[in-house]
Amino acid sequence: MFADRAEIYIRSGKGGDGHVSFRREMFVAAGGPNGGDGGRGGDVIFEVDTGMNTLAEYRYVHKYCAEDGENGGKNNCTGKDGKDIVLKVPEGTVIRDAATGKVIADMSHGNKRELVLRGGRGGKGNQHYATATMQVPMYAQPGQNYLELNVLLELKVIADVGLVGFPNVGKSTFLSRVSNAKPKIANYHFTTLNPNLGVVDLKNGAGGFVIADIPGLIEGASEGVGLGHEFLRHIERTKVLIHVVDAAGTEGRDPVEDIRAINKELFAYNDSLSQKPQVIAANKLDVLYGEEKDIAMELLKTELEPEGMKIFPISAATGEGIDELLFYVQDMLKNIDEEPIVFAKEFFPESMETSTEPYFVEYDEEEKVYVVEGPRIEKMLGYTNIDSEKGFEFFQKFLKTNGILDELEALGIQDGDTVRMYGLQFDYYK
Repeated sequence: MFADRAEIYIRSGKGGDGHVSFRREMFVAAGGPNGGDGGRGGDVIFEVDTGMNTLAEYRYVHKYCAEDGENGGKNNCTGKDGKDIVLKVPEGTVIRDAATGKVIADMSHGNKRELVLRGGRGGKGNQHYATATMQVPMYAQPGQNYLELNVLLELKVIADVGLVGFPNVGKSTFLSRVSNAKPKIANYHFTTLNPNLGVVDLKNGAGGFVIADIPGLIEGASEGVGLGHEFLRHIERTKVLIHVVDAAGTEGRDPVEDIRAINKELFAYNDSLSQKPQVIAANKLDVLYGEEKDIAMELLKTELEPEGMKIFPISAATGEGIDELLFYVQDMLKNIDEEPIVFAKEFFPESMETSTEPYFVEYDEEEKVYVVEGPRIEKMLGYTNIDSEKGFEFFQKFLKTNGILDELEALGIQDGDTVRMYGLQFDYYK
């Protein structure tokens, strides 16, 4: 089965932790800090591979993780960076957050490479935290945590023109005649599973366009019946639709009712699809003769041309009428001043990043106070006005969400005990 949709788990690499160590040299009683930094975690990158046309490889392997960064070492040794993981996808793949459906990246129209999850930053070693008042820092920065997501990959075929119609109306035969595509053709009573792409080169150097045979639709497709959603998403990027019908009714079908049924499915899936310009390719007229052909064409024109649909009698089997149809479609494309359909980014994975600046919580036996300090605390106090009501509410929430209150309670703090943070002192009450 053609695979144009897959859900996978992706995870960037965790940053390596910074190291806590001190110089130990002969005749040096108290060497300074020399803990090295952790390495950067690997990124998760998506890249277009022009040789791919399905998402088949993601149907069986669902978990992809970049490499973690190594921890820092003593003697100022920096940990090794984690390796990135590069996931290859066909052009036209849209990457969505599986939980919300929001677009993370659209791998089309020049976007060949997208960094989706950034690896965690390596933590700073304790050498970075030595100050005039803190010459023996006993803490280092932990590596930034990895980011993880379940993402939905959807392939939306990129073509100027889409062929739509019920199964077995001659779309594959039409495509094989007008382009370089070689779809399988047979008298099947079920639909092709592959959206086939072909390049149409018009005669006399008049140019050309890309055409896609969208697998045959059935009633109920917009509700997911059969493979409806998998097929309909391929029409979204096209500019013009060639609607192929069995004008001869060789299987007892009514061509007008077929056209209305397909357009109803397009509207139900996405009303913008039904607004796309359509040309009707009235196929299989080679099996009708004389008055039968005239009656069939008159019926289609009477019903559909008032709705702005141009009718072209053709035979995909013999080639009759096809050149006229293709030149008309080429003129339509020239007059459609439309930007390529690119799905805008709606979800930003970097917003999931959290602070990894270190802090420590300890009890000072001499002064009988609990001490909470470190770069994370210092930064928070720097941008928080704790004299205001809202600022103090934020301050309390910060202590709770960062686990600082839990650590104080683990050390045995009681109501009325004093907590010190960089010269500020507070009385603790639960």
